[in-house]
Amino acid sequence: MNFQEKVKALRAHHEELLTRKNEPVEWGNGIYEKYKYPVVTAEHVPLEWKYDFCEKDNPYLMQRIMCNAALNSGAIKWQGKYCLVVRVEGADRKSFFAVAESPNGIDNFRFWDEPITMPDDVVPATNIYDMRITQHEDGWIYGVFCAERHDDTQPGNLSAATATAGIARTKDLKTWYRLPDLKTRSQQRNVVLHPEFVDGKYAFYTRPQDGFIDTGSGGGIGWALVDDITHAEITEEKIINARHYHTITEVKNGEGPHPIKTPRGWLHLAHGVRATADGLRYVLYMYMTALDDPTRVIAQPGGYFLVPEGDEYLGDVMNVAFANGWIADPDGRVFIYYASADTRMHVATSTVDKLIDYCMNTPEDGLYTAASVETIKRLVAKNRQTLSNQ
Repeated sequence: MNFQEKVKALRAHHEELLTRKNEPVEWGNGIYEKYKYPVVTAEHVPLEWKYDFCEKDNPYLMQRIMCNAALNSGAIKWQGKYCLVVRVEGADRKSFFAVAESPNGIDNFRFWDEPITMPDDVVPATNIYDMRITQHEDGWIYGVFCAERHDDTQPGNLSAATATAGIARTKDLKTWYRLPDLKTRSQQRNVVLHPEFVDGKYAFYTRPQDGFIDTGSGGGIGWALVDDITHAEITEEKIINARHYHTITEVKNGEGPHPIKTPRGWLHLAHGVRATADGLRYVLYMYMTALDDPTRVIAQPGGYFLVPEGDEYLGDVMNVAFANGWIADPDGRVFIYYASADTRMHVATSTVDKLIDYCMNTPEDGLYTAASVETIKRLVAKNRQTLSNQ
């Protein structure tokens, strides 16, 4: 093929991927439906971001800028479209944000023409990633994300890093205004803005850490109030969802997207991390807090809610499920966007009613083997009684 024929074939192949219809996976767990295909991958990135289409400058039609992954996306329903603010990672290991939109939330995602231009804070970040999107009652759309920099107190250690919560806001997802990074006493990699004022203040879910990787004395998912988001500073945090030994949250846990408000309480999606012989395992779990007090947990199902399955297990970082975006439609349908293996984005669909039922009626973790066995035996006994009455 000549150059133009190669370009035509390349575009046709890309269009086939973008327009591929997604299909629900049969025989799930009754809580949500997973889908056969990822919704956004590195291959979904526009060809113009990767190829130089000038035949003179790129006669072999090589990728000049390669893309490694599309993961950990914030999510928002915007002007009738399902929009993901995707963390796109290049082959150079630098991440940036880009918006991909879909008409139905499960397939046909297309990136906008250009990545987001995110202004720097006073001290530029080496890498930014994992944005949580919150449409706040103050009228702004906020993005809160991790801003990573080298730890200059360890000049000889090129793996030493610091993490702060970057904050930006927008009215249209295109032009972003950067605010100063959140000031706290500890490092922060998973910070989420609550969608409503609480006592007239901005409320944040936090995850205090002593170091970039290790939580150290950090006890779990925190809660803090801030007077002025344009100069956000946390002076006091309280842990509202703690870690526990020999559970899915043993090593660390963090809030995913901002919670969904329902008549029964706030629905929370979070990730939990435990250590295995093969490295860290990231899973998703849920809990609920009270409407009148978002810090008071009213339900917490035991164990995980969602884990990598099948091909989801394979990728850059094995055995990882991570979510920082979901969308609740007015009709009660919920689109849960999660990344697998730090490589690609998927969707699972459920409803507000199902998720409330899951949270309210799934047994809590009893924290001991004996308690787990007794929980199963109670269910067996109940089913025996049910069958005997039929």
